[in-house]
Amino acid sequence: MERIVIDVVSDMVCPWCYLGKARLDLAIAEVQDEVSVDVNWRPYRLNPDYPPEGVDQKAALEEKLGKERLEQAHTTLTQLGKEVGIHYDFDAIKIGPNTLDAHRLSLWAHAEGREVQEKVVNGLFKANFEEGRNIGDHAVLTDVAEKAGMDRAVVSRLLASDADKDTVLAEIDAAQQMGVSGVPFFILDQKYAISGAQTPDVLIAALRDIAKMKAEEHRAMN
Repeated sequence: MERIVIDVVSDMVCPWCYLGKARLDLAIAEVQDEVSVDVNWRPYRLNPDYPPEGVDQKAALEEKLGKERLEQAHTTLTQLGKEVGIHYDFDAIKIGPNTLDAHRLSLWAHAEGREVQEKVVNGLFKANFEEGRNIGDHAVLTDVAEKAGMDRAVVSRLLASDADKDTVLAEIDAAQQMGVSGVPFFILDQKYAISGAQTPDVLIAALRDIAKMKAEEHRAMN
């Protein structure tokens, strides 16, 4: 069975990234008997200028998109979310957080294993989009970490420090230099890129195509 590594560049406050994750999960489930897929979550910040305490979410989004466009986007996302089991509650989100600490948590989770990172990333998306919790708040972050099986005290101590801030910012920098200007952005086997929250069909086809190419390369080498 061929193995494919997917690096997903995303931000936990990007609703399209949450949708993209759910669709990717469906695609991976569909091909699990044919392809082995490893997923790494990579950081990106849509709002790097937000202060540590966050901003008024509604006001910031209305200023950015305009009231009408914002309402249209939320209606569309709510509908698309339902199709993949996401229950967006945009009205519940009061604070637009700075996500640097959320990305630090994701990085530490990855160090404990992909499964732990998967749980943390899911927990952060859910907390933000379905529960309206402020994922810039250290108490919320330690809750998510503990639920994913991480040590609450250790995470709390790390969050209180500046640990790995530079690492996260350097990764975001590298993604931007590579040409990532919007998220979600999927990098497959460090060779192929898929931009945006594509439907499961598109992702399934890409995974099958790459697996086929890899199998042919291996046959040619042997």
